[in-house]
Amino acid sequence: MKVRKAVITAAGWGTRFLPATKAQPKEMLPLLDKPIIQYIVEEAVASGIEQIIIITALGKHAIENHFDRTFELENFLEKKHDDKSLEEVRRISDLASICYIRQKEQLGLGHAVLIAEDLVGNEPFALFLPDDIIEADVPAMKQMLQIYDRYGSSVVAVEEVAPESTGAYGIVEPRQVEERVYEALRLVEKPAPEEAPSNLGIVGRYIINPEIFGILHNTPAGRGGEIQITDGLHQLSKEQKIYAYRFIGRRYDTGNPLGLLKASVEMAMRDPTLGPTFRAFLGSLQVP
Repeated sequence: MKVRKAVITAAGWGTRFLPATKAQPKEMLPLLDKPIIQYIVEEAVASGIEQIIIITALGKHAIENHFDRTFELENFLEKKHDDKSLEEVRRISDLASICYIRQKEQLGLGHAVLIAEDLVGNEPFALFLPDDIIEADVPAMKQMLQIYDRYGSSVVAVEEVAPESTGAYGIVEPRQVEERVYEALRLVEKPAPEEAPSNLGIVGRYIINPEIFGILHNTPAGRGGEIQITDGLHQLSKEQKIYAYRFIGRRYDTGNPLGLLKASVEMAMRDPTLGPTFRAFLGSLQVP
């Protein structure tokens, strides 16, 4: 079955960015000239996704406004004859068919996925975590859809992580089936380094078959008292195969201030417009 729908989780408080996120969604923080969540929506669209479901929460109206039409702004830009900006703001509102649903309690990623059950229906779906921005010649989700089409089973994106960092990731126990593709024999949420079955950490891209919903309804709270998607996927792996795909691309973790700063600097240096001037500026810095 074709994967037509994507779920994007955007309901967190963004506490690592306080006070910047006190009145602004973390997902709307800028990465160069676009909010973080726009990169995710653009990746979904570039991967062939037809409908996007964004899980939001209290105080997230800015996300909805960003992807909506803003007639007053468009009228202002028209009168200013700023055709370039006008084209861009109209392009954003026309990117995709987007619907929104609220997660009223922060009970974990697995719970957020359950919130979207009625909108997803009995279909496989893509799942995006906005903290992870992935730069790739072929969008990471499009790469994963090719794996899904080949095997017809759920796929999680993985990358090699430092052994001492396994406690920050879901970790898979892999059995290689082809280059960059592994059967996930076991999925473990945030294991200590001595308990981790490998150093392949799950990052913010998933394609999941709809059977996950029935499992999540019966998945008890795990680490942090939350319903963990990794625990649900581990249970699903006992009923059908799950594959891990080591994607081709560069991932940035923008879910913390240092990660967002690193992403901003690296992407600015490569930007064809900003890059030359920005690199010259960095070269001129004299840090005491």
